[in-house]
Amino acid sequence: MLRLTRRSAITALASMAALFSPGRRAAAERARQSFIDQAFAMKRRAIESGDQPFGAVVVRADEIVGYGPSRVVLKNDVSAHAEREAMRDAQARLGRQDLSDCVMYSTSRPCAACEQAAAAARLSRMYAGMDAADLGPPRRLP
Repeated sequence: MLRLTRRSAITALASMAALFSPGRRAAAERARQSFIDQAFAMKRRAIESGDQPFGAVVVRADEIVGYGPSRVVLKNDVSAHAEREAMRDAQARLGRQDLSDCVMYSTSRPCAACEQAAAAARLSRMYAGMDAADLGPPRRLP
């Protein structure tokens, strides 16, 4: 049986308060904004190279591990959407297919096929758009 002492209760409350402190939330918001900014940088790179206007990045432990400008036109490959390019890059860099400890930031909501690919790669969460809206975990379609 777990015994809760006054000291352990105070320590637990202080730890929880630190997790939800305004400073910590602000730092998380700044990090999220920097990742979505990088996704938009991938969008600019895609446009400059003559491709479709989409970009995405995959992040693991506050570090970008996969970059993805759209390459549909350049590769003449309908599966080269920005989101899949970012996932492929992350999988190559990490040397594994499982991206369960990663999240994706995309310039727009991923299409159904990209969301399926994200679910297959086991991405933990997706964010999209200029405000980095939380889309939750990717879903497999029936």
